Amino acid sequence: MEDLINGIADLCSQRDRDALDSSMVLLLHKTCQGRVHTVRLVRFLANADEVRCLNLAQYDAKLSALSRQRSGKDWDDLPLLESFPDRLHLRTSGKPIFRQGDPCMTVLPLGDRHPLASCIELESAEPLPASMVRIVQGIALIYQNYEGLLDYGEKDALTDLLNRKTFDGAFLKAAVELAEPAEKEATDRRAFHAAEGYWLAVLDIDHFKRVNDNFGHLIGDEVLLLMARLMRTGFRFHDQLYRFGGEEFVILMRCAHAEDAAGALERFRAMVQAYEFPQVGTITVSIGFAALRGQDTPGGAFDRADKAVYYAKGHGRNQVRSYEDLVMCGELIEEVEESKDVDFF
Repeated sequence: MEDLINGIADLCSQRDRDALDSSMVLLLHKTCQGRVHTVRLVRFLANADEVRCLNLAQYDAKLSALSRQRSGKDWDDLPLLESFPDRLHLRTSGKPIFRQGDPCMTVLPLGDRHPLASCIELESAEPLPASMVRIVQGIALIYQNYEGLLDYGEKDALTDLLNRKTFDGAFLKAAVELAEPAEKEATDRRAFHAAEGYWLAVLDIDHFKRVNDNFGHLIGDEVLLLMARLMRTGFRFHDQLYRFGGEEFVILMRCAHAEDAAGALERFRAMVQAYEFPQVGTITVSIGFAALRGQDTPGGAFDRADKAVYYAKGHGRNQVRSYEDLVMCGELIEEVEESKDVDFF
C-alpha cells in the first residue's frame, strides 16, 4: 500500500506531459506485481474519417524498456485504429475489454468521452484478478483527473489552445531535439528524419479591432473560437498551437524544409480567407515565421517571427513572410542577439 501511495504521489508531482505518461505506465506495471509484462498508454487521433493510434508511453518488462512514439511522427507512419480490433471496439463502446489468449489483453478506457480519446492496454500471461483491475481503474481515474488539472492551467480559457505560459517548455524541448547529435538521430530514424527542423510562426488576425468595434466583443470572441477551430483542422496533429492573447496566435511546427513550413502556412492563410465567418464575412491573417536555431532562446525566435509578421502587416496584410527570406533580400536587417529573452509571463 505504501508503494502505491508513493507511486501516486510521484505521478501527481509531474508537470511535464511526457514524464507524466511515463510515470503512469511504470506505476501500473509496479502495481500489477509482475503479472503484466507490457503496459501501453494509447491516444486515438482523428483526421477527417481516419483514426490512427499514438503510443504515448509503453513499458516492456521483458526488455526493462520504457519507450514512446514521439509526437512529431508523420501521420502516415502511425498505425490505423482498424488494425487493432480491441481498441476499435473499446473506442466506440467505451466498455473495458478482457480477452484471454497469448497474451491475455486488458484494455481499459481513459475518460468518458464518446468516442474515446485514449486507453490503457495491459498484456499478461494470465487474466488479471478483478481486484487488481479495480486498482488499475482507480489509478487511471487519478491520472485522468490530474491531466484535466494540467489542461486547465495550460490551455487558453476561450479557445482551448495552449496558452503562452506553456510555450517556453515546448520550445526548450524542441531546442534539445535540434541539438541532438546526428548519430543519435539516426537511431530513431523511423520517428524523425535527421534533416527536419523546427519553425516558429506568429499569426495575427488582420483588422481585428474593426471586428470588435463594428460587431461587438461577443462576435469578436466567436471569430477567435472559429480561428482556433480552423487551426486545429488546418495544421497537423503534432503541430503545437498557441494563443498568446488578443488576436495573436503562435504555431511551433516541425518540417523537413523551410518550403514545407511556408507551404503549410500559405495553405492555412488561404483556408482562412475562403472561410465565411458568421455575421463578419471574410477575415484574413498575416503570418510571419522563422527557423529555430542552435542555442536559440524563446524570445529570440519569437522576435524574428514577430518581425516577419510585422513586415507582412505593413506591406499589404493577408500574406505569409519568412524572416530568413526577408533578411536575404535585404528587407530586414539581421540583428545580433545579445543574451536576452522575452518575459512571457
